[in-house]
Amino acid sequence: MSEVNGFDYIVNNKVGSSPHVPQKKSKFGLYLVGITGGIGVAISVICIPFVSPAFRKICLPYVPATTQQVQNVLQALKGRSGSLIDLGSGDGRIVFAAAKAGFKAHGIELNPWLIWYSRLKALTTGLSSQTIFIKQNLWKHNLRGYNNIVLFGVDQMMKDVETKFINELQKDSVIIACRFPLPSMNVIKIVGEGVDTVWMYKISKS
Repeated sequence: MSEVNGFDYIVNNKVGSSPHVPQKKSKFGLYLVGITGGIGVAISVICIPFVSPAFRKICLPYVPATTQQVQNVLQALKGRSGSLIDLGSGDGRIVFAAAKAGFKAHGIELNPWLIWYSRLKALTTGLSSQTIFIKQNLWKHNLRGYNNIVLFGVDQMMKDVETKFINELQKDSVIIACRFPLPSMNVIKIVGEGVDTVWMYKISKS
């Protein structure tokens, strides 16, 4: 009887077999999976506002203005004053430059991360009283209250946005188009060259 019991013991407990994995290691694996999944979700949440424009009919991607482009915009606006809005304001660099030049500057942007970044920067640079950043689709925002408009557009949107300008802007309002010109309006000034070119237009209504 003792020999049978010994045989059963050997069968059920193979010599040289690995010991039972402690429960702590199993829990560590679950923690690791949870942390990795959490990081993945966080990255997705951050990236979606930057990637989602590619799924819209007209994509206006976040491409920061160069230092030269900002200077060209300010040069085109020389002698102007009043209210200004940057359509698709990104990280706010055009809005901040315009505020420093004396404009009451607004920026409109769909990406919430860029809106909060711009608002925080406005606070830290002391420009919060001269700037406003609005999270909204530019097509839904009425431009009637602005006399200076800045747009870093894409080719496929310029015809539609030109119609919006004509319908909503008051007489003598100025439009600064960057990267792409408006298709039909008469340009009154061109500043810069190549990718840094800006085109200036003025609304003339009878």
